[in-house]
Amino acid sequence: MASYRIRQYRDQDYDAVRTLFARGILEHAPAGYRHVLRSARAQLGLLVLFVAVRVAAGYWVLGLGAVALVLAAAWPLVRSFSTSYVCDALSTDLCDIPSSYLRAPDSCFWVAEAGGTVVGMVAVAPPQDPAERGVALELKRMSVSKDYRGRGVSKALCGEVLRFARARGYGAVVLSTSMVQVAAQRLYEGQGFRKVGVFSPSLLGSLLCFQIFRYRCDLPGGTAAPPR
Repeated sequence: MASYRIRQYRDQDYDAVRTLFARGILEHAPAGYRHVLRSARAQLGLLVLFVAVRVAAGYWVLGLGAVALVLAAAWPLVRSFSTSYVCDALSTDLCDIPSSYLRAPDSCFWVAEAGGTVVGMVAVAPPQDPAERGVALELKRMSVSKDYRGRGVSKALCGEVLRFARARGYGAVVLSTSMVQVAAQRLYEGQGFRKVGVFSPSLLGSLLCFQIFRYRCDLPGGTAAPPR
């Protein structure tokens, strides 16, 4: 028997939900930093910088120092993707969850509770893309506490969203997740989602090779998918 239960969001969950979401997003910043440093573009840029400083100054130590400075400056830039995303969410839909998800049409917000503590969360709402509205719903704000990962909480929360969309006759559920959230990608693919798009969140994201993956899960018996 599961040691948790899935229920709809309540007002007393407000602080716990916001904290869980922020921690879940910010913990991926180091992985994003490592991904950027492993990219061919970043490594080539660092090599060119080292050689240029070495030739101009005549000291390889100065070249290494320049590379170190760039690496130090890159960390806050990469982390800014996570912090800006969290700040935006906390000041918009997660600022007034009942209005955003409980009173809005075709929307809902669930939490996973264990021992009286919120250990997971997920939301569903109509997608922002006009082409997907009316035929799909969007899974949003999925997060599970580290201590409860690997226990089926994420799968159960995802299942709530799929059932919610199917019960309302929608033909698909869509979502977005970052390139560094590998465990989330495996979860969604295991639930029938397939990758349908890749994009960068900003010009800086493009320069740093930071990408967002778009996923879609088609539901049997729902509204027909839009033409491609």
